[in-house]
Amino acid sequence: MKLATLRRPGNPADTFAALVVDTQALELRSADGRTYPDVGAFLAAPEAEREATVRTTSDLAEQTAAAAGSAEAYPLAEADFAPLVVAPSKVFCVGLNYRNHAEETGIELPEHPTLFTKFADSLCGANDDVEIPPEEHRIDWEGELAIVIGAGGRRVPESGAAAAIAGYAVANDVSMRGWQGRTSEWLQGKCWEASTPVGPFLVTADEFVRGARLTTRVNGAVAQEDSTDDLIFSPEALVAYCSTLVTLRPGDLILTGTPAGVALGRKDPETGQRPWLRPGDVVETGIEGLGVQRTRFVAGEPRD
Repeated sequence: MKLATLRRPGNPADTFAALVVDTQALELRSADGRTYPDVGAFLAAPEAEREATVRTTSDLAEQTAAAAGSAEAYPLAEADFAPLVVAPSKVFCVGLNYRNHAEETGIELPEHPTLFTKFADSLCGANDDVEIPPEEHRIDWEGELAIVIGAGGRRVPESGAAAAIAGYAVANDVSMRGWQGRTSEWLQGKCWEASTPVGPFLVTADEFVRGARLTTRVNGAVAQEDSTDDLIFSPEALVAYCSTLVTLRPGDLILTGTPAGVALGRKDPETGQRPWLRPGDVVETGIEGLGVQRTRFVAGEPRD
C-alpha cells in the first residue's frame, strides 16, 4: 500500500492523507466520513479503523463522480505533496550509517548508532523549494531511506522491530555544513526551517524491497548511488536502539543515514573547494519503489 500527504488545491494549509492508486491520490475517508490531516494521523488510528478506511476509500473511488460522498481523487502529476508526516512527535536521524560515507569523511566506524534529531518545522514536502539561508553557504545533500513508525513502542526488541514499522520513504537530510562544524554536536547544522524533504510516499513494509537502490542526482548528474541494505545498523536495529531511549509513536521518523557521494567528501584537489549547493541547483533523490523527490534550492532572504 502506498500513502501520501497532500495539500488541498487552493488551500495549502489544509493537508490530508491519501491512498495512492496508480496515477491517482484518493483522500482517505473512514466509514463515517472522517478524513485524516496527514499520514501520521492515519497511522495513529486503530488497526481495524485503518483497514476499514482503506476499503471504504477504495469502494468510494469506484463510484461515479456524481455519487453522493464519492471520494476526492487528485492526479499525482498535479499533487502538491506536504511532508509525509506533518508533525511527528520525534524525528531521529542517524549519522555515519554507511561504511563508505564514514570512510569519505575520515571517521572511524561507529560502535553504536550516532543519533541526532530534527524538529517538525525542519520538514518539508517532496517537491518543495529549500532556501539557502543568508547565514550559510555550505549546503550539502544527503539522500536517505526513512523509516516511518507504525505501532511503535518502548524497548522494542530487534527481533520484534519489524512489527513496529509502518513503512519506508525517501528523505534528504540537507545539511548546513558550516554550522554543523561549529561544534562537535551536529544539531545546529541539521534542523533548519523547512530544509528536510520527506516523501512523496510511504510504502508499507510488506511492499518495500530490501536492498532497493538509492540514487541522488545533482543537476542531473549522479552524486550518490548505493543499496539501502548496506547500512551498518539495520532498520530493525535502529528501531530497537531508539525505542530504548523513548517511546516511538505512530508517524515518528528515523532517517537511516546517507551513503558516500556528499559534497563534504568531494574536495577539489586543485582549488580546495567543495561543490556546495547554490541557488538554482536541483537535487533529485529517489529509492526504487518509494518514488522520487525533486528539490530546487533558492536564495533565502534575510529575516528581521
